[in-house]
Amino acid sequence: MKITSIEDLKQIKKKVKKPIQVLVCGGTGCKAPTSAEIAENMKACLRKYGAEKDVEIITTGCFGFCEKGPIVKILPDNTFYTKVKPKDAEEIIREHVLGGNKIQRLLYVDPETNASVSDSQHMNFYRKQIRIALRNCGLIDPENIEEYIANDGYTALADCLANKTPEQVIDIVKRSGLRGRGGAGFPTGNKWEFASKSRSDVKYVVCNADEGDPGAFMDRSIMEGDPNSIIEAMSICGYAIGASHGLIYVRAEYPLAIHRLKTAIAQATELGLLGENILGSGFNFDITIRYGAGAFVCGEETALIHSMEGKRGEPTLKPPFPAVEGYKKYPTNVNNVETWANIPVIFQKGPEWFASIGTEKSKGTKVFALAGKINNVGLIEVPMGTTLREVIYEIGGGIKDGKKFKAVQTGGPSGGCLTEKHLDIPIDYESLTAAGSMMGSGGMIVMDEDNCMVQVARFYLGFIVEESCGKCAPCRIGNKRMLEILDRIVAGKGCVEDLEKLENLANVIKDTALCGLGQTSPNPVLSTLANFRDEYLEHVVDKKCRAKQCTSMLSYVIEPDKCVGCHLCAKNCPVDAISGQLKEKHVIDQSKCIKCGTCMSNCRLHAITLK
Repeated sequence: MKITSIEDLKQIKKKVKKPIQVLVCGGTGCKAPTSAEIAENMKACLRKYGAEKDVEIITTGCFGFCEKGPIVKILPDNTFYTKVKPKDAEEIIREHVLGGNKIQRLLYVDPETNASVSDSQHMNFYRKQIRIALRNCGLIDPENIEEYIANDGYTALADCLANKTPEQVIDIVKRSGLRGRGGAGFPTGNKWEFASKSRSDVKYVVCNADEGDPGAFMDRSIMEGDPNSIIEAMSICGYAIGASHGLIYVRAEYPLAIHRLKTAIAQATELGLLGENILGSGFNFDITIRYGAGAFVCGEETALIHSMEGKRGEPTLKPPFPAVEGYKKYPTNVNNVETWANIPVIFQKGPEWFASIGTEKSKGTKVFALAGKINNVGLIEVPMGTTLREVIYEIGGGIKDGKKFKAVQTGGPSGGCLTEKHLDIPIDYESLTAAGSMMGSGGMIVMDEDNCMVQVARFYLGFIVEESCGKCAPCRIGNKRMLEILDRIVAGKGCVEDLEKLENLANVIKDTALCGLGQTSPNPVLSTLANFRDEYLEHVVDKKCRAKQCTSMLSYVIEPDKCVGCHLCAKNCPVDAISGQLKEKHVIDQSKCIKCGTCMSNCRLHAITLK
């Protein structure tokens, strides 16, 4: 069946039945271990009881609450089960779905009240979230386009093609205040307008799905959970700027996202929502997928375009901007996955509705991948202006094991580390930049008292050095020299003068690097120097690491009151640095010890400590 009008969309919406639904999280995090087996066991159980026509098992995208996965949700009563195992599938179907009795042991337990919570709407993790980009993730089957349509999918595209001029479409996006969610925060409507004003018979629309930040999985989850929202949004942009071709540049390491994008494109094409004469409007638009090889620098739009052209993924000086000269030298509009996911809702609910959420200069919501030393690891979406304290302590549930909060890294490897004094700043583009960090694409990694901030800076800078394209000297050489200084410091060979060298070199790189990657690469070093200078001084003056992470500054010591002379440490030491007879106290010769930690890992009585 080809869809040719809004009325056809309405008929599909009516056709999609809504019986009792069992939603099984099918994002990568849950799917990798057991979610497919859970869904199959449930289907087998329904067949066993002859109830397969009354209950629908749906494998969805990510629910976001990754810490508690695999997750199963029952509709219409909205019961939320956590840490579900395949063996629990029959009990859920038999006792709850068919018997009406909730499985208490699988319900979420609020850590503050110690009470079971069956409805996700009453969980602190979800309470302050507003899901716009993630609106369909965990709600629909991403491999069934009819479910997307049943949730008002493609109505925005149909309305634009039937009732709005390209200029009106761009004006709506501008009035919404939507800014690019890929890092720079450039106004999306302005970007579309620049591309629309470029004169060319051929134009392109590009989806940047090259998500490479450590700990980030925002774009991946949207592609896995709601691929049609990206397709619809790209089509709207194509109509607005006069483009008939779309390209999705996605990391090859995202096989599930690629599979679901391919499925969505094929189904949209079959229904006439992609291809020629879409909805009888005379508008033609197609989408193809291009694969990235995992180069972090290809998140920068000019490097991404070069990669799609089969060239080395290196950035180029701007202007000309891609809106004037992009893919194959034609005008090209590039937005990232999360930016695209917001577009259909803006047209469904109006630009004023979207602009009413967030702050004066940062409208709408932002998706974050919350990770690190935090109780509720997962994917969240909060209004711009929400504070870091709300995210970490209310949504995130605080720091693991009752440890003390130390820092939060926002903006990925090019972001900065913020401290306790920054917890009450609002999350928006300007506030994070003023604090020495950045919004970035949305990674948020929380650290506790056991993290060494010098090591943190070294880790992120090491990532940048590994991922640098090498085109410009400030990034290629400057960051390598900074990494060498940090290597000396954590090895206990640094000096006070190294700190001044780090700062000077970092500021030169910020001012002279070619692209955004190089210009922001010193942020982890500068922010940790500014906020944790005392730790750097301890490393270079006292030769100590308070977090006990820099093993070169530490000594493995056997506690005599705990040692029983079992000889396991001595037997496993690779350099024979441990002496002592069987059933007698043992001693480590510090001059021989290579600080590999083998002795500590083999000591069953925990008699070996770091000092």
